[in-house]
Amino acid sequence: MKNPLVMIVLAAVVFIGSASVFTVDQREKAIVFRLGEIVRTDVPAGLHFKMPFINNVRKYDGRIQTLDSSPERFLTSEKKNVIVDTFVKWRIADVGNFYRAVGGDARQIDTRLNQFVKEGLRAAFSRQTIKELISVGRDKIRDGLVAEINTMGEDLGIEIIDVRIKRIDLPDEVSASVFKRMESERERVARDFRSRGKEAAERIEANADKESDIILANAYRESQELRGKGDAKAAKTYADAYNQDKEFFAFYRSLDAYRKSMGSGNDLIVLEPNSEFFKYFKNQ
Repeated sequence: MKNPLVMIVLAAVVFIGSASVFTVDQREKAIVFRLGEIVRTDVPAGLHFKMPFINNVRKYDGRIQTLDSSPERFLTSEKKNVIVDTFVKWRIADVGNFYRAVGGDARQIDTRLNQFVKEGLRAAFSRQTIKELISVGRDKIRDGLVAEINTMGEDLGIEIIDVRIKRIDLPDEVSASVFKRMESERERVARDFRSRGKEAAERIEANADKESDIILANAYRESQELRGKGDAKAAKTYADAYNQDKEFFAFYRSLDAYRKSMGSGNDLIVLEPNSEFFKYFKNQ
């Protein structure tokens, strides 16, 4: 009988010992209860002792949690619908308030946070235009939401780390209308550019034609001046040569005329024998 009794005592000791010890991980938040009443919420990580059957411990994830909300429609200050997709980063700050507010049920936190975010976004978007939202409005909305939701979250024992807007879209029916307006605007801009390009091309072509006419006119004027100077110089050269020996120059010109008129051998010239053309033939 002694052996079973010893075994029972040992089992009871082990059971009571294990019920008297608990550990808290660094990633956890713990609450110690005494007969259902919260007696401690600031339990650090490590090994701890409690009274079995009197104290019990509940642990919750103390890491940053993510609430990924489903896309919702909101009205801007222009009374235009936009579809907004957001997510919230939060964690337990006061595990006692967390337990009292929602009984430690994180799903209730998600529900309430989702409602807080929707209300905050609805108010913020009603003060912004679509253009402001796309350019600088997101940061302003985020900062305001984090501060506003943190105030609400104090009663829930949580801390809001961040609120982010992942995407802002227009509804399908609005998107089609916007794309059509954008297409029309792009076509108008393209026509304007083509018109400006055609005008510039015509202006450049006219200037090129003008420059071409000016260059040709200047070139013709210079060529005529050079030709005139050349003719004058040639005439002067002939005159100077003629004045040096008039008889020789007359003879040279006559020979040149004979060569040009009778050079082919088949030429026929009808002249009187006493013609001046044969002056140098007569004197020989």
